[in-house]
Formats: sequence, C-alpha cells, structure tokens
Amino acid sequence: MPEAKRQAYSTALEWYLDHGVTEMLETAVQDRTAWLKAPPPAAKISEKQTPLNPAPAAPVFLGTAEARTEAVRLAAAAQTLDELRDALAAFEGFSIKKTATNLVFSDGNPLAPVMLIGEAPGADEDRLGKPFVGVSGQLLDKILKSIGLDRHAEDPSKSVYISNILNWRPPGNRNPTPAEIELGLPFIERHIQLARPKILIFCGAVSAKALLNSDQGISRLRSRWHDYKTLTPELMTLCTDSFPALCTYHPSYLLRTPAQKRYSWGDMIEIDRKIRAL
Repeated sequence: MPEAKRQAYSTALEWYLDHGVTEMLETAVQDRTAWLKAPPPAAKISEKQTPLNPAPAAPVFLGTAEARTEAVRLAAAAQTLDELRDALAAFEGFSIKKTATNLVFSDGNPLAPVMLIGEAPGADEDRLGKPFVGVSGQLLDKILKSIGLDRHAEDPSKSVYISNILNWRPPGNRNPTPAEIELGLPFIERHIQLARPKILIFCGAVSAKALLNSDQGISRLRSRWHDYKTLTPELMTLCTDSFPALCTYHPSYLLRTPAQKRYSWGDMIEIDRKIRAL
C-alpha cells in the first residue's frame, strides 16, 4: 500500500478512536457515494391498457373556409325545417357550440305570416333551447301582443314565428363576431326560404345589418320597409322571391333605453298595417 494512503487510513483510525468508535460494522470498504455516479434506472415498460370507460372523442371543429363550405352545403340540402334543425345540430363549424348548452332553433308557429329574427341566444335561451324567453323575451311578447300577435296562438294568422341569426349562445352573451355571422347566414337564409313568411321583422342591429347587407345603424334602417332577398349565392336559385322586411330595436336595447320604446311602438303600427293589407 502506498505510504500516503497508509498515512490517511492511520489518521482516520485515530479520529474514530478519539471519538469513541471501537467497532467496525462491516469488514469491507463501502463507497457511500456510488449512487451518485450510477446511471438512472431504465424506465419500466408496461403494456398499454384501454380504459374501461373511455371518454368520448372531442368534436373536431372545422376551419373557417371549410366551415362555410359545409354550412352552405348543409343548408342547401335541407328540404324541411326539421332537416335544417338537424343539420344545424350536427354542424361542427361553430366554436361557440363547445360552450353552449342547447341549440336555439325557433319558437312559435312556422305557418305564421310574420317571422321575427333576433340576434343570438342569451343565458335563458341557451338553458331552455328557445329564443326570447328571458326578460327581453317577455318585453317582446308584450310588444307583439299590442298588435294582436302571440307566439303561442293556435290560429297561425295570429301567431308569429321566431328565430335568431345565430342559433348557439356566444360565451358571456357577447355580440356575434363577423365570422360567426358569416357561418350563420346560410342557415338563417335557408330558414327563411323554408318558412316562407309574408313579412319579416329584423329585431336588432346584428340581424338587420347582416340580412340587409348594410353598414347602416339600426336607427337608420328601422321605420321603413326593405325588400329582403337571399344573399348567399349558392342558395339564390332555391328561392328567388323577395320578402318585405322591417327593422326594429331589440327589446334588450329598449330595456336599457326606455325612451326608445315609442319608436318601437311606431314600428309595430307599421307592421300591423302591413298585416291588415295582406
């Protein structure tokens, strides 16, 4: 053994004796730091197991261009309102479908002479799956009843058919984005074609501007009649008719701005005149 190592062992032994260590627990020298130098253990390979109750696959939402193409295809293929509803329920182009609870398709009588189109569902509408059922819907019912219309009327001539330009609730009740309106347009236009109302009411700026392809505000669009025609080129051949349309304030706006109710009343008088002239 080299003299330097022998001297180191002797010094260590003296240190142990000075501290009362008189016995050896092991006869062989142990390197207590060996674990630091060892390579990490190999990962244990286990056979992949299939869960007993696998989670359902998440829906794959379409890109913008692909989504519009699919929206037009589905809308054009629908030959009845029920088929259109099923197409909307199956359509995976709306990302807002992920956060919504229910599809909000329509309410009222589809044979009614008047079809009212709002903007987008709110929390109450999303929960119940029907348009205009919250506080603003209660005000709308009162406004319509002032001219003898009731969505629940058994007589179609006294009823009204109601839908929205967007059939899924945007999160937080925000306004629909231009991209969402573009995707919703083929569906609501086909909805109008299949319902074939005699009079259209565009309730709120979002539906009025989108369906009239206008950048004017609701204050400029309301109180006068417009000729609505299908805007989606791929759907134009399915219906070449024009429909008289009148724009009015959304009831949620009237709740925030009660002074505007008198203008809404003027719009209702104009609609009543049109109905009586049918």
